[in-house]
Amino acid sequence: MPAHEKKKAKSTPKNTISYPDNLPVDRQVIDLPEEQKIDPKTGESLVCIGEEITRRLCKKSASYLIKEIVRKKYALPSNPDAGIRIADKPDSLLNRCQAHESLLADIAVNKYCNHMPLYRQSEMMTRDKIFISRQTLSGYMIKIGQILAPLHSLLQQEILASGNIFIDETPIDVLCPGKGKASQGYMLVIAGGPSLNPALRVYHFLPDRKHAHFEEMFKDFQGVFHSDDYGVYEKIAKQDGVIWSPCIAHVRRQFFEAEAGDKAFREEVLKDIQHLFAIEEKVKDLLPEERVQIRKQEAAVVLEALIEKNKRKLTEGTLLPKFKLTQAIKYLLRLSPYLKNYITNPYARIDNNVAERALKHVVIGRKNWLFVGGEDGGESSAVLYSLAQSCRALNINPLEYFENIFLRFQSHPANKLRELLL
Repeated sequence: MPAHEKKKAKSTPKNTISYPDNLPVDRQVIDLPEEQKIDPKTGESLVCIGEEITRRLCKKSASYLIKEIVRKKYALPSNPDAGIRIADKPDSLLNRCQAHESLLADIAVNKYCNHMPLYRQSEMMTRDKIFISRQTLSGYMIKIGQILAPLHSLLQQEILASGNIFIDETPIDVLCPGKGKASQGYMLVIAGGPSLNPALRVYHFLPDRKHAHFEEMFKDFQGVFHSDDYGVYEKIAKQDGVIWSPCIAHVRRQFFEAEAGDKAFREEVLKDIQHLFAIEEKVKDLLPEERVQIRKQEAAVVLEALIEKNKRKLTEGTLLPKFKLTQAIKYLLRLSPYLKNYITNPYARIDNNVAERALKHVVIGRKNWLFVGGEDGGESSAVLYSLAQSCRALNINPLEYFENIFLRFQSHPANKLRELLL
């Protein structure tokens, strides 16, 4: 580095903190001792001329209370046989459950948003002398997931009806009751909506990765769907009205990992793919029609040249068949009939990052809770993940949302359940 050039100093992050104006205030007044309020030289009393206030954000440990519901009973003195009259008991999500909906909501949010396993929540409650076993907590979550399953179905209908979805799945361990061992299941996510970054997402528990599960789920779907390369997705792509937009980020990964072979060609391909992503960065905030126009003018040319370049390279016969670079070229060419699909669909993306980001919450949680307790546990987890993670993506407080719908669900008209969606 030339002597006259100075290395640019790293910018330090600002130490900022913010909080609502209406937080309760615990005021602590620190005053001078009475003997110090008198001037030692003159004996004159000091006069208070103001205050210096220091504000610091505090946190108290979780507080618990018992909600006591009192229903007064009435009878007719002149006619004891007329029976007793009493007001109806308020609806509760779980019948005869000693846990209030506010506590149930807190447990659900801690697991499905904060990735906190139930045994750890049980331990934390024990410190406050609240004793609820992990098995009891697990039973609560399974029952809640089963009760809210209709909301899960409505959420999926809304996502699929948008005609623009993103799909991905990840393996999870499933405990086999009575066998003391776990099998492998999968958690599938479908995110969707008329947007480049849709917030709604619905999760599904799958006991295995058989094509039949996917084919049944998407048999009536029409529109654009984004995914990685899995055989069943290519089958779905052949359905009428379905447009497959495979993830070009996966194509890039194939070339990035292909270090052996023609390095200059590899670098050239990666540069072209990076150009495609740069175009997407440029058009992401434009109007849909403007986005499509620029893609047709710029991205289509780059993508067509990229495909032709790889066709020529493969026909040269200069690469060994087992080279990762050879496999990467074949991977790109096999997907080439579908790679251009994103160009003409304004809410389609060049990648499947929306679904992959949505699955990260399951992956992080999986490291903590390790497995789901059977298929019932997996299905209920999918329901609660769907609502919790859609809340997070929409910047809705999931604790407030869960408590609200837990209190209202049982008495809400079945034909108006859509009102309880996010």
